[in-house]
Amino acid sequence: MRNSSYKGMIAAAAVVALTATGCTSQDQTESKADKPSLFKPGSEISYRKYGKDYPATKVKDVPGPCSYESISRKDYSGQTLKIISHAVPVIGEPTKLHARQFEEITGAKVEVVNVPFGELHQKILTPLQAGQPAYDVMFYPSLWIGDMAPYLAPVPQEYLDAPGMKDVTEAYMGLATWDGKVVQYPVDGDRHYLKVRTDVLKDPKRQAAYKAATGKDLRTPRTWAEYQEVAEFFSGKDVDGDGKPNFGSAEVTKRDDLTFSAFISRAAPYVKHPDVKGGLFFDLDTMKPLINTPGFVRALDDMVKAKSTWAPGGANFGLGDEIFSFGGGQTLMSYSWDDAFIQAQQPDSKIRNKIRAAELPGSDEVYNRTTKAWDKKPNQVPYFTWGWTSAVSKASGHQKMAFDYLCFFSNEANTALDLTIGRFGVNPYRYAHFDAAFWEKQGWNKDVAESYVQTLSGMENRTNRVFDLRVPGVNQYMSALANGVAAALAGQKEPQQALDEAAREWAKITKQIGEDKLRDAYRYVVALEDSR
Repeated sequence: MRNSSYKGMIAAAAVVALTATGCTSQDQTESKADKPSLFKPGSEISYRKYGKDYPATKVKDVPGPCSYESISRKDYSGQTLKIISHAVPVIGEPTKLHARQFEEITGAKVEVVNVPFGELHQKILTPLQAGQPAYDVMFYPSLWIGDMAPYLAPVPQEYLDAPGMKDVTEAYMGLATWDGKVVQYPVDGDRHYLKVRTDVLKDPKRQAAYKAATGKDLRTPRTWAEYQEVAEFFSGKDVDGDGKPNFGSAEVTKRDDLTFSAFISRAAPYVKHPDVKGGLFFDLDTMKPLINTPGFVRALDDMVKAKSTWAPGGANFGLGDEIFSFGGGQTLMSYSWDDAFIQAQQPDSKIRNKIRAAELPGSDEVYNRTTKAWDKKPNQVPYFTWGWTSAVSKASGHQKMAFDYLCFFSNEANTALDLTIGRFGVNPYRYAHFDAAFWEKQGWNKDVAESYVQTLSGMENRTNRVFDLRVPGVNQYMSALANGVAAALAGQKEPQQALDEAAREWAKITKQIGEDKLRDAYRYVVALEDSR
């Protein structure tokens, strides 16, 4: 059941959206009458005509305002839509693909600029701050909302009423909302969870060997301590019979490539106490950083120990490396976004249908920052990490066309196909995506499909959960945290020292931004975490 305060937040967003008609005043060139549709209701949709790299999968066009049938009635000939997105392939490739389709069916000209991750924040924010409409549509990580929100057009009610939008899960509608307004258009749902190879963990001979060596049953790890034990046992062993060693764990460890997210996954069960409210990264009352408290230090200790289980080069793995290390069968386990799991399930994967999804490992105790003591209690905490999102600039002169593009990008047919392409970076964010039957139709075994959808849907129902920091200056905070983690992993500093220095850096950043400004923004993060 949804929390009443959360319902109130969404209700307020809907009221604001009803008044968000400013887009039409700027759309002076968008008054052409609708044209005949190019598609019949329920037409079959496939990407195969765009290249052999796309699956032959066919899905039905679902009736509604965002469908191929409806959008192809729009006449945007003579108009240009400008879009900025991440580099190809992750989110950048579907942006370009759907731009090409939108051109074909509406007559619009769509210009897409693809930017590397390290440049994306500045390339989007600088023109917005200058009041210049450099781009109509922007794709970016949802945790940047604290920086972007003042410059975004609220999503109009007609789009909020679309069936696909109404099916977006509670968590991801929350991530799209800022100060009572839905200002981001959901196109992706990201969370971290555990992936394991069941051909190894369920093998009777390996189970017996593990029992003999450790005195414990071999199973999907339920705690980070178990994760380490299993990873250590199998690292260096050839579990594929191909004459090459396999390794225990693939993790995102490259300082500038989302290390902070991997660290938060490890820290979550140690620091997010189910009975303590009011902030995970900061104390909401004082805005003092909490990242150097005992729970975070324990997690960094764990991460340093995990180095012994990584593949060669594993101390500098970016997200792509983690995806292909697990998805390609090199490592036994990994945890992060969906992409490694989807990669492992590609038709040509040697471990296809030999894997399983599960909750992130938890802990047997959790730090209580109120009593300043460890409480002996099992704690499992889902982590809703930053996912890709999209938005329309307030300064855009083509807001109607821009929202129609996003409506089309995320329609039911496109999303169903995008979900099956691992490199696209589009992951489940609607309740409809938790249907095991859909994944079975893609060739997934029933047990694999059920483990996947049950893991993801189960996260939505958890009452104790963690969301990313979503405040102004978030990139500075996360970079400082990543620097601390990297220093400990490199053996340059002890975990406590590394996090103490990161906390001091956070305090400096807060002073630059302004404590009151930061607190006002951080309240929205705390509201998401404490809403149950």
